Amino acid sequence: MHAPVHPRVGSREVFAIAGPAMVANLTTPLIGVVSTTAIGRLDDAALLGGVAMASVIFDCLFWLFGFLRMSTLAFTAQALGAGQTQELNAILVRGFIVAGLIGAALIVLQLPLAAVLFDLMGGSEGVTHAAKTYFMIRIWSSPFAFANYVILGWLVGQARANPALLLQVAINLINMVATILLVLVYDTGIAGAAVAALLSEAVGFVLGAIVCHRYAGGGFAVARARLFDREKLMRMLAVNSDIMIRTAALIAVFLFFTAKGARAGDVTLAANSVLNNFLLVSAFFLDGLANAAQQLCGRTFGGRDAKGFADSTRLVLLWGLGFALVVAVLFALFGPNLIDFMTASDDVRRAARDFLPFIVLAPVPGVFAFGFDGIYVGATWAREMRNLMLASLAIFLLTWLALQAFGNVGLWCALIAFYVARGGLQGARYPALFRATFAKS
Repeated sequence: MHAPVHPRVGSREVFAIAGPAMVANLTTPLIGVVSTTAIGRLDDAALLGGVAMASVIFDCLFWLFGFLRMSTLAFTAQALGAGQTQELNAILVRGFIVAGLIGAALIVLQLPLAAVLFDLMGGSEGVTHAAKTYFMIRIWSSPFAFANYVILGWLVGQARANPALLLQVAINLINMVATILLVLVYDTGIAGAAVAALLSEAVGFVLGAIVCHRYAGGGFAVARARLFDREKLMRMLAVNSDIMIRTAALIAVFLFFTAKGARAGDVTLAANSVLNNFLLVSAFFLDGLANAAQQLCGRTFGGRDAKGFADSTRLVLLWGLGFALVVAVLFALFGPNLIDFMTASDDVRRAARDFLPFIVLAPVPGVFAFGFDGIYVGATWAREMRNLMLASLAIFLLTWLALQAFGNVGLWCALIAFYVARGGLQGARYPALFRATFAKS
């Protein structure tokens, strides 16, 4: 074990991690665009609906297990900051084991899982049949997808953001090229789109394993006693379960928002869908900064570097606020033109413009929601993050109940209240957690 290191934390360190993460995030929506376009060219509405339904299911399902990336990143950064370099390989292998077990469980349970999920979605017979075809193939990508979460977390946790960026971009590009070839050139239909997703995750895992082997000093060999250290395993289990519950609460908010928007009619649903793309764009930048917070706060937490931790928090929030203000101004100035570009329907355009002020408001509270999420993950304050997210979910639902008479306006108010609650509650709790964590530093 080496002595803990306390390197300087500045804006350069923040963007060395946040920059590549932002670029990688920007390539992700292209997968959906390419898949939708490729299936759409087959001129079968049921197939298009099927891939859309199945994609939503996988987005939520895989998002639920995003703790594999977050906890791996946090534990890796903490070990690095504490100078525990021998622990790095153990963290990677433990992550692979958990990823494999979860992926295998989903494959074994695919039939009952599909039955429950598609019953809840309630699509037409044609759409459901197409979605099940996609689901039964893509579910086999689960172990690879989850292992890739571990790889990305492990690399970013060591501030190796560029290799992580290249891997994520490679996975996305392979997916897009394979989708075009299999669906449009070889005419394999919706099954081809699913095979493309499976192929990209599998190839991504092989590439990722090669990259990790290069950075793992002694390869993947880890002493059994170190790998199955009871204290480390119990801590990993506790952090992962807390982050999973937190993520489930977050997913519940967005599924509730989508469901209520759908019940308000096709025009409202379409308008909300257009505006959600605006939220997605701002999320790319804020999530990149959250990645930086996870690594920098994790490293300084591991090294018991109170000043570095405080500097990381301050820089991430300040830069996030700067980005948010710029994005808010751009949305205010160019929002109407972007809405007109994204939809040709006059009714949808009018409805989307009516709710555009909410999109202009959202990035600023979003800074604190995303920023503190990254800070709490880096410090593995997972139990507190879980509890505060559940409280935020309750605030969201109570706000919606109080304002439901106002229809979609009330729904958007509830979403903004959720953003404010997430960032506000974590911000209020932060000083006490910081003092307790670094009391002996």
